[in-house]
Amino acid sequence: MRPSMARVRLVGVDAARGVALVGMMAVHLMPGMQADGDPSWTDQIARGRAAAAFALLAGVALALANGRGQPLRGRAWAAAGAGLLVRCVCIAVLGLALGMLESGLAIILVNYSLLFAVAIPLLGLRAPALATLAVVVTVAVPIWSHVVRADLAPMRGASPVFVDITEPATLLSELLLTGYYPVLSWIAYLAAGMAVGRLDLADRRTAARLLLGGTALAVVAVVASQQLLQRPEARTALPAGVADQVRYGTAPPTTWWWLAIVEPHSTTPFDLAHTIGTALALLGGCLLLAPLLGRWMVPLAWAGSMTLTLYSLHVLAVAVVPVSEHPGRVWLIQSLLAVGFAAYWRSSSPRGPLEQLVAWPAQWAAAAVRTSGR
Repeated sequence: MRPSMARVRLVGVDAARGVALVGMMAVHLMPGMQADGDPSWTDQIARGRAAAAFALLAGVALALANGRGQPLRGRAWAAAGAGLLVRCVCIAVLGLALGMLESGLAIILVNYSLLFAVAIPLLGLRAPALATLAVVVTVAVPIWSHVVRADLAPMRGASPVFVDITEPATLLSELLLTGYYPVLSWIAYLAAGMAVGRLDLADRRTAARLLLGGTALAVVAVVASQQLLQRPEARTALPAGVADQVRYGTAPPTTWWWLAIVEPHSTTPFDLAHTIGTALALLGGCLLLAPLLGRWMVPLAWAGSMTLTLYSLHVLAVAVVPVSEHPGRVWLIQSLLAVGFAAYWRSSSPRGPLEQLVAWPAQWAAAAVRTSGR
């Protein structure tokens, strides 16, 4: 692959993550409802989709960093797995610390860390197997979760914190099934992203297929959900105001018709399919725009390359400085500061500060495994 094409690909992937970061900040800072009670534009565009894009793009990054088009085998897989496991521990500790802040946000980092641990055995799979896994999880896990959650305690809070370690069974239940970001269902995002990362993302035809295929999947999921919910049985079984009944990460396990909804963060098969589609379309669009916009896309890509740092700073800012009566202005300022700080930092460093802090022990662990037994 020509170096210029490799750079274009990475700019497109990182720019997609930058868009997801800005969208996530909008969801956190902007009101969810307008004065007339209708969903705000941020809810209509970004709620549920930004978080899903982060997870799917994390899978893309894992594949690009670990074999790209080829799965890992033998000692290479063991070394990558060791490094990834250490990275998971570091991110989990950071997530638990951020959860102690009174930000009012649902911190996703502990869930991400567990999701990355799940990715270790997936590093040895090819794109078709990863895509198949994504489809199976999208369909089967929400159905299984619907049955199992009927006997599980409801979610206690938005974010895992250090004190939750004293109740490992409850913490694990929330991370896997009942919390804001249920890891078992989110494997669909991870596997789909890793499958995409095994493709030739420097090929414009691949990018076009991601854009068109992702858009088609997102639309079909919404249309199919609407058609099912128009049936008399669904209207009888579901209460009025379905969106108000959905908790983050789960829908009530009271009737099977809940699995037909496509509300943000409901984690139903239709919600997973829709948000996988929107994430694929976002990635495809950014890959197509990267060679056209050139250096104008680089600042956004730099922000996307250090989302761990910028996400943590965003949570800290929300905890320290309450949102004023001008949330749109706060969102714009935070977004510009994030892109500006990323441009300043990346001008002299290949990684963000927290990214580098996590990378050091991970690289040491990977190197230790790689050289052991020689």
